[in-house]
Amino acid sequence: MTSEQSELIERVRALLNDEPVVREVSMFGGRSFMVNEKMIVSALKNGGLLVRVDGDQHGALLRRPGAVQAEMGKDRTMGPGWIEVQAEAIREDAELATSVGIAVDYNRMLTGH
Repeated sequence: MTSEQSELIERVRALLNDEPVVREVSMFGGRSFMVNEKMIVSALKNGGLLVRVDGDQHGALLRRPGAVQAEMGKDRTMGPGWIEVQAEAIREDAELATSVGIAVDYNRMLTGH
């Protein structure tokens, strides 16, 4: 685990502190955060954040600073609903909170919680 990834994990934990059911699992090459048993984000080794979003909002969210189409390996996109936010774009707490908030909102829509 890199120091960037460790720091990001701690920052995400703090943002999810008030969520009722959170668990962490290793997947997608990082530490993924599950809320209500659905993955919302994953802290990646490069310090970036994999974010699960509403597929209908995918195109608009890709226009946000630092947002790129998530890939699962070289040239294998993960499809609509999966965005990677590059480390530089989430250095500020407010930017990280926005990305995590988008994922939490989508999770609530999916789970009804």
